[in-house]
Amino acid sequence: MDFYFPTVFGEQVAFIGAAATAFIGFLVFLMPRLALGLGGFQVGEVRPEGYASVRSAGAHHLGLGLAAIMLAQDWIYMALGIALGFGAIGRLAACLFDRALTPRNIAISLLQVVLALAPLAYVFGYV
Repeated sequence: MDFYFPTVFGEQVAFIGAAATAFIGFLVFLMPRLALGLGGFQVGEVRPEGYASVRSAGAHHLGLGLAAIMLAQDWIYMALGIALGFGAIGRLAACLFDRALTPRNIAISLLQVVLALAPLAYVFGYV
């Protein structure tokens, strides 16, 4: 079985977005304490259930990114883009309603928007 890397530029953009999502999910899965710290949490005493929740969220991103890479289908890329887009909308809502407009949140929001737009741009024919 050969490793598949797309030859069309638009699909390469979607593929790289999916790979970046899977990589970030993998890092969150492996290092939940670091992910909490980067997310703005003060990591003190965290119960095992808290780490389980963070690892689960990381595994979700890892699984969805890997599914998009392995299946390389438009609908899977669309699901990835929509899921990441709703994450960006949630972060934007936090910026507006929770007074969370900070440089860190802006940077993570931009990352989420880019990762969401990469597969969606391919699916809808913009790249």
